[in-house]
Amino acid sequence: MSDDLQVTKIKCLALACSPRKGGNTSLLAERALDVCREAGHETELLQLADFNYAPCQACDGCFATGKCVVPDDAGVIFEKILAADRFIMAAPVFSMGICAQAKMLIDRSQQFWAARYVLNIPVGEKPNQARRGMFVSCSGTTLPGVFDGTVRTARYFFKMLGIVPDAVLCYDGVDKKGEILKHQRAINEVNQQAWALAQL
Repeated sequence: MSDDLQVTKIKCLALACSPRKGGNTSLLAERALDVCREAGHETELLQLADFNYAPCQACDGCFATGKCVVPDDAGVIFEKILAADRFIMAAPVFSMGICAQAKMLIDRSQQFWAARYVLNIPVGEKPNQARRGMFVSCSGTTLPGVFDGTVRTARYFFKMLGIVPDAVLCYDGVDKKGEILKHQRAINEVNQQAWALAQL
């Protein structure tokens, strides 16, 4: 194959944050990765429920090096996210906020805050290549403002990781496992945004 016909592959990583594997947000993460794979890229799905990590200890240990001093799976997850060119995060709303599993990991991103604002160390930057992503969420309730806190928290996480969120997709009134597959607008929007994300 000639050089001009070669497809440039990028790494696309999805983080499914729900404790319920095969749940609605996980299914949307998988759909987005399918689209990226169809575009010819390398893909990986991480189920947050498969990892063991503690909440932030507020010890300020990361202020010295920009790395968390707690030796657990959070470091493994962060390394994979930082190595990815595209990042898809999918997390449900629990009790009007982002699920606890996701919040614990986001709190651990204090190390990136320390790197940026205490130590002046760049985070997740790649020369000549913007790191982009998308966030997807579902909620069983349809109460007004149900996604406000979740989206704000997710945007903070993306900022700390040096990733620009191209899209934030939220779907309310989706509760039963697999119900999102009947939500054609959600499927169409995820397909469209994932395809845009897969472009160089």
